Amino acid sequence: MIDTHCHLDMFDDSDAVIRRAGDAGIEYLITIGSDFESNLKNLVIALNNDPVYASVGIHPHDAKDFSDETYAKIREWTKEKKVIAIGETGLDYHYDHSPRDVQRDVFKKHLDLARETGLPVLIHSREARNDTLEILEKSGISKGVFHCFSGDLKMAEKVMEMGFSISLAGPVTFKNAKELVEVAREIPDDYLLVETDAPYLAPEPLRGKTNEPCYMVHTVRRLAELRGVSPEDIERITTLNAKRLFKIGKLVSRGEIAYKIRDSLYLNLTNRCTNSCSFCVRFHKDYVKGHNLRLSDEPTEEELKEAIGDPSHYREVVFCGYGEPLLRLDIVKSVARWVKEKGGHVRINTNGHGNLIHGRNILTELTGIVDTLSISLDAQDDETYQRICAPTYKNAFQEVVSFIREAKDYVPSVQATVVETEGVDIQKCRELTEELGIPLRIRKLDVVG
Repeated sequence: MIDTHCHLDMFDDSDAVIRRAGDAGIEYLITIGSDFESNLKNLVIALNNDPVYASVGIHPHDAKDFSDETYAKIREWTKEKKVIAIGETGLDYHYDHSPRDVQRDVFKKHLDLARETGLPVLIHSREARNDTLEILEKSGISKGVFHCFSGDLKMAEKVMEMGFSISLAGPVTFKNAKELVEVAREIPDDYLLVETDAPYLAPEPLRGKTNEPCYMVHTVRRLAELRGVSPEDIERITTLNAKRLFKIGKLVSRGEIAYKIRDSLYLNLTNRCTNSCSFCVRFHKDYVKGHNLRLSDEPTEEELKEAIGDPSHYREVVFCGYGEPLLRLDIVKSVARWVKEKGGHVRINTNGHGNLIHGRNILTELTGIVDTLSISLDAQDDETYQRICAPTYKNAFQEVVSFIREAKDYVPSVQATVVETEGVDIQKCRELTEELGIPLRIRKLDVVG
């Protein structure tokens, strides 16, 4: 995990806090400057502790003390190797410890410095939504994070539209955090970060105590619960996002051939596909749920088995990845048979082109070695399918429908899926699958894994 926002300068014994954070699985901490003295302290802490990085800036509460000398000093600090961001800066109209016009002016100066240095900016916005967004829009800055986000879903959508990440802290665990819970559920993976804002805002069940980075595990568990994934998934997703935004640590450079999401293990057999769907994530990024799926080479049968290990450790082993697994039918059959022999459950996620690809009915070959087929229907008719999926084969839509119709005679569990995207009539898709006698699962656009 990475705590993207804490104030280590506020602890009497920051070394002990850092040590406890490491024991809790915190790989890196970003300690945040709020006034002149805190920036100095945080720089010393960061320079003396490998896991710690610093952000430099003046909090809106202290904007009244900002000067040309302060600005020059912050610019100088940005040249330090452990300084990776500008802030915390922004607007706070709740306390108004500094005049609002002064806050706005100082905020703009921080944004100027972010533009000059190319560093991401850490934004504090409390009861100042309109002014914050207006100043950001005019600045042209689009790299940074709204820390300890406290707005509603509408504001979150606007913030993400502008290119900013959203960081959630202890308040998402509070019992009265209805709007924040909605935000936590809906933020796409790529925009999500997690923090403590320690020593403030300790999460449940520690609310009211002095917060520490090691307590972030409680926030991670709550986010996992809200998003229907595992804490391990949240850790991996938010760590990747933080590393990419702040350019710290190492990223996984090689595509993974077996990757865990929740309690299922997914197999990445190929990046090739016989569709070029407009909504497909593989055209836009390399990562799903924090896993790099961009293969340099297609894995062998032996590599897949080694990567799986003991199949019985997982709820199911899913042939999926960044392509169409049935392009490698022989590998699928051999590995699936092995998984079944080892006590595992096999699912194949497919676009339904298997018979087209191989020129025969391959469903007979899946009997007894595949437990579940999830088939991408993706449209209600041929015209829509051609436009959205751009298939390699002619008459692909009708062949997919035929594949779905026949599949239930050979595989115990069959479902169809469709993505909510422009032009897709969900009701007509539902009517079609009801006629075919199988359930339909609706997938949200841009929600993968």
